[in-house]
Amino acid sequence: MKSDELSPGPWVFARQVESAPAELENGALVEVLDASGRFVGHALYNGASDIRLRMLSRGRRSELDKPRAFLLKRLKSADDLRRRLLRLPEVSDAYRIAHAEGDDLPGLIVDRLGTALVCEHHALGFWRLRQDVEWALRELYPGLEVVHRVPGTAAKAEGFTPDEPPRDLGEIEIVEHALRYPVRPGGGAQAGHKTGWFCDQRENRVRVAQLARGRDVLDLCCNAGGFALQAARAGARSVVGVDLDEVVLERAREAARLNRLDVRFVHADAFPYLRELETRGEKHGLVVVDPHKLIVSREQMELGLRKYHDLNTLALGCVRPGGVLASFSCSGLLQESAFMGMLFGAARRAGRGIRLLEALAAGPDHPQRPDFSRSRYLKGALLAVD
Repeated sequence: MKSDELSPGPWVFARQVESAPAELENGALVEVLDASGRFVGHALYNGASDIRLRMLSRGRRSELDKPRAFLLKRLKSADDLRRRLLRLPEVSDAYRIAHAEGDDLPGLIVDRLGTALVCEHHALGFWRLRQDVEWALRELYPGLEVVHRVPGTAAKAEGFTPDEPPRDLGEIEIVEHALRYPVRPGGGAQAGHKTGWFCDQRENRVRVAQLARGRDVLDLCCNAGGFALQAARAGARSVVGVDLDEVVLERAREAARLNRLDVRFVHADAFPYLRELETRGEKHGLVVVDPHKLIVSREQMELGLRKYHDLNTLALGCVRPGGVLASFSCSGLLQESAFMGMLFGAARRAGRGIRLLEALAAGPDHPQRPDFSRSRYLKGALLAVD
């Protein structure tokens, strides 16, 4: 380290680190020393990434002598939070077991999806430790299949190409708040976004559905139908789900059949679809806007924010007076204040009055450390529309 003071949070950037020994391999588990040569902690090193060190522990030098035991301890602590404190298995068999930095495992995400565990590696170091991670997970969840995957953005940022593709387990079924959904855990291009299911919206799907009874519901960027199906189950008068991805739409249709719910799914881009509704003067009592990540880098901030603004302006124009807009952003770089400002700007542009009913976020299985605000990536708002 270039300083005797280690910054808070789990990331140490390249500018904060002295040159590493030439023989040190990227992805290695290393001891971290301050500028005075004193031991600080253990980290995963990657000279190819701007995030040079991902801190795993601070304190005892012997803590990482047995990496498997260390990983089992960390994963068990994370798992206890979900199973014992949050009691998530009572409402779903799809939830996040490990939320990377939020569970002191920077660069590692683990989702349980029914009979499968999907490990999503955002750090080369964890990819190299994947057999140890898998061993620890099998200790906690014996009998479940384990899949490893590396998102393309993470592979690029970490400067490596995975040396094996994710296993394809085919399609399995999960249960979430009494509804059944077909998913494909970590199955490459067929998995859809993330690990195969958006566990982060679990509670929000139910919360939004509480407002759906007797209303005409429009679920934009509906993916596999999570919001749409919960709204139909809650007694919506009609439900339409719209998405551009044909693969996830077919999965949504299958979920509707499994649960015997009447939902119409439309293969379309949300922007022209909303413009067509505006031309026809068609309004809905509840509109959900939940697009994929529109801001993936700081360079795309202005363009992405404009897309959010345009999409929500169009959506607000299709909400019946006295209706509700539920809008979300999963772009971690977009701060909550900027997200809320965008929504109020979109309302002015659409000529609609809005009132904030509730700010929403990811479920409690996506915890956040106070010194690492990036863990709070999902932002949402329930808006009453005049």
